[in-house]
Amino acid sequence: MHATDTLAEADRLMTVCNSCRYCEGLCAVFPAMEARRSFLDGDLNYLANLCHGCGACYYDCQFSPPHEFNVNVPKVLAEVRAESYAAYAWPPAAAGLFRHNGPVIAGSAALSIALFLLGFVGWSDPAALWTSGAGAGAFYRLMPHSAMAALFGAAFLYAILALALGVRRFWSDIGDANEPMPDAVSIWQAVKDAGRLRYLDGGGAGCMNEDDRPADGRRHAHHMVFYGFLLCFASTSVATLYHYVGREAPYAWYDLPVLLGTLGGLGLVGGTAGLYRAKRTRDPAVLDAKRFGMDVAFLAMLFLTGLSGLALLVLRDTAAMGILLALHLGIVFSLFITMPYGKFVHGIYRFVALVRYAWEQQEHR
Repeated sequence: MHATDTLAEADRLMTVCNSCRYCEGLCAVFPAMEARRSFLDGDLNYLANLCHGCGACYYDCQFSPPHEFNVNVPKVLAEVRAESYAAYAWPPAAAGLFRHNGPVIAGSAALSIALFLLGFVGWSDPAALWTSGAGAGAFYRLMPHSAMAALFGAAFLYAILALALGVRRFWSDIGDANEPMPDAVSIWQAVKDAGRLRYLDGGGAGCMNEDDRPADGRRHAHHMVFYGFLLCFASTSVATLYHYVGREAPYAWYDLPVLLGTLGGLGLVGGTAGLYRAKRTRDPAVLDAKRFGMDVAFLAMLFLTGLSGLALLVLRDTAAMGILLALHLGIVFSLFITMPYGKFVHGIYRFVALVRYAWEQQEHR
């Protein structure tokens, strides 16, 4: 017996696919499936998170709708994948946040922005929100660096803790607790596979989007978002280092934090716009329509993070600096606290699934 009807349906599909094996060259899901003769819930959650949703198997399958076998692997595994986020969430009581993700993110963002606006006024005065922000240390005249560091440090550490405990539950469920940990070779292979989105290429032809004609647009948009986020994180890390060696923000346009943040912001804005377009035009047959709101909420949060950061960069020497800084920090703070309960976790669990797959491939050579 399976925990949900979706897992039971995934078991049925994997049994059919294991008998056919026509799609075994398309991605990692099918070789991993072939290593099993039966499927526990953990196995199905592993396969679902290993799936990148390229859609190639749906169009290649001779049993896809309207065939009576009704084999639709991309859609069912997308549904299992979304359910797994809630199943492994920490604390478990937070699992319900995934069912109402869009409103939760919107409410968190609105509350965070309001708190930062009020906080700025509390630290300074209402007029300071409309004062030009030119000169080193201008940001901290509105709110001290120590206060910012404490707030964001606490939010970030909580997000890391919640994600780590969720990943621990996921890892223990998809394997044997007595197995040795994966070696460095397997982890490095997973890093390479994730870094180039190896399994989002439909077996080499490309991702299926509007129809059965493969293209790489969705893959490229994913790359823009992924590397844009990493560049923004690198920008913040370098800026933190600068601060503790005596260089206060804001920095000149040619300084490394600004260059990294600008490239990262452009990646977030362009990539999320591309992913939203791909989602709106994709074949509905392979989509998990019930989680469309969660996907869009995550894209919107990343888009606003990049856009508000770019706007702050352009207008930081004007009277709009205070409001833009409050908006940007409020959005980023909301992104941090909702990370463990939104679509962000799909990248973490997918990487863990890739590590397990690479380790299995090493073991079976």
